[in-house]
Amino acid sequence: MNSTTTTTPGRLRGHPLALPNILTYGRIAAVPVVVGCMFWQNILHGGLWLRWVALVVFIAAGVSDFLDGYFARIWAQQSSLGRMLDPIADKLLVASCLLMLAAESTIHGWALCAAVVILCREILVSGLREYLAELQVSVPVTRLAKWKTTLQLIAVGFLICGEAGDAIVPVVTRIGITLLWLSALLTLYTGWDYLHAGLHHLTKEEA
Repeated sequence: MNSTTTTTPGRLRGHPLALPNILTYGRIAAVPVVVGCMFWQNILHGGLWLRWVALVVFIAAGVSDFLDGYFARIWAQQSSLGRMLDPIADKLLVASCLLMLAAESTIHGWALCAAVVILCREILVSGLREYLAELQVSVPVTRLAKWKTTLQLIAVGFLICGEAGDAIVPVVTRIGITLLWLSALLTLYTGWDYLHAGLHHLTKEEA
């Protein structure tokens, strides 16, 4: 009886169709919808209403990023699948939107440097995580790193709104660019934690 009670929660935590995992799947599915709306509006010269559709879907995806972690904690449904997919979903959403925003020149000039910093950091951290995982070293996500992701999402949200928002309040894009620079600086700072951990364990291994 006791063994049954012990194993059942474990199965629930690892279930691929648990609500936190479904929310993460939804965030991944939102990526082509957001990018498709932006492409249709700018490249195919669709109406500005498409920017609002993209923004609504993007906000829903951003909110799901908070909800999946919240439900996983309160319902004890943390899983290896969720831990793997959650940062991937965030990176796919932010990276694809940054590339689309650069392609349509919403992000241009020096602001491209901020986007490159964010993208390069995410690639670097992914590589370091894989390396550290082989050494069975876990680097927990810090509260500051979570704020970094939140700031990135807010910045990208303003930039997605972009031209449509500027038609109402003509500073929306400028706010988005400012927030993008701030998130790039925070991205560099938090990326140092992972780099430091990677170099520390690399030095130990070679010694």
